[in-house]
Amino acid sequence: MDMDITRTLLLLGIRAMPLPDRCQGLEFDAITPDENGNTFFFKGSHAWKGFHGPAQPFSEFFKGLESHHVHHVDAAFRRHDEENKDDHDHVYIFLDDKVFSFYNSTLEDGYPKPMQEDFDGVPTHLDAAVECPKGECMTDSVLFFKGQDVHIYDISTKTVKTKTWPHLPACTSAFRWLEHYYCFHGNNFTRFHPVTGEVSPGYPKDARNYFMKCPDFGHGGNGRVPKCNEVKLDAITTDDSGKTYLFSGPLYMRLDTHRDGLHSFPITRAWKEVTNGVDAVFSYTDKIYLIKGDLVYIYKSGAHYTLIADYPKSLRGELGVEGQVDAAFVCPNEHTVHVIQGGRIRDVDLTATPRVIQRDLPLPLVGIDASLCGADGVKIFKGSHYYHYESTRTLSTARIAPEPLPIIPALMGCDDSQ
Repeated sequence: MDMDITRTLLLLGIRAMPLPDRCQGLEFDAITPDENGNTFFFKGSHAWKGFHGPAQPFSEFFKGLESHHVHHVDAAFRRHDEENKDDHDHVYIFLDDKVFSFYNSTLEDGYPKPMQEDFDGVPTHLDAAVECPKGECMTDSVLFFKGQDVHIYDISTKTVKTKTWPHLPACTSAFRWLEHYYCFHGNNFTRFHPVTGEVSPGYPKDARNYFMKCPDFGHGGNGRVPKCNEVKLDAITTDDSGKTYLFSGPLYMRLDTHRDGLHSFPITRAWKEVTNGVDAVFSYTDKIYLIKGDLVYIYKSGAHYTLIADYPKSLRGELGVEGQVDAAFVCPNEHTVHVIQGGRIRDVDLTATPRVIQRDLPLPLVGIDASLCGADGVKIFKGSHYYHYESTRTLSTARIAPEPLPIIPALMGCDDSQ
């Protein structure tokens, strides 16, 4: 609070109320991201923007609430509705029997409305709400929580189905983050499946260890964004669904979920059998190939990656390649994996049986860490720089390396401050 305001209040005999401190352990009223991926945590008349920093009046973030004398909220969510661009990514805030709709921090015309005008069949005085996109739920949906009941609202048909999940704690807020679903209760949270309500093992957990930066609590208080000039990749790949994974040491990071923030996790979280990092990774059809030493692990893509039976197999038996692999990539809609070993690039036809090296060419670079092929060409990563080639052909026929380009925040989510 501004010091002049504080002095004035003291002169008038009014003691300023302390700001709520989420690191003290408290229960959130609602949690939601906005259209830019900023996450807001609500408590009383205040909110926190992001995973660190002090609370502020929520009217600072959502203009218009103050004129309707809103001093707390019941629930909030960001709508996922790509078929209706007028509503997609709008933030809905609920209080009693009213709903407010915001975009770009501004209250939309015609709001607030009675809830039944926008969400007919959903009960009033909610406890929590969270969006659930198609693919994670059967259709684009919203999960509304009240007590032990979950009211599943189908955005397309505007129908509601109600389930009772007695095994899930009563949620005071809910949050979808990195395609996982979390029920917040007290200062704890529990991960659950959005279709069945099944609770994941190992929960509840203290939110201060994960969803906020607090002194003396978990990785939330100790982690830091790496400097761009410190970035060192082991592998990078984009699968058929558009998910981009970066691997470094024992950790991986999803780059396509930047709106939820960029966060590292142990590789074993998604690929539990790969326990010692990776040398190279590539995606082909609906599978992801992880290479470590002389072994290849192949996983079926889906909501969760599943190791295909009888894997891992030998590198020689699977790809017809022997020796240390530095990087590998498959370009979109192609069937050739380009394997980089030392200063050479070796091509293997993935439709052939058996698989053998069909072409072996020198490269103008050595010491390559990772590679990625996309619609914009091929990127070759070496240390904290990368080299861009228009195509695989220009890479394999080049005799001189192009000018190295620095890895920047837009590419890897790193910190480029000095």
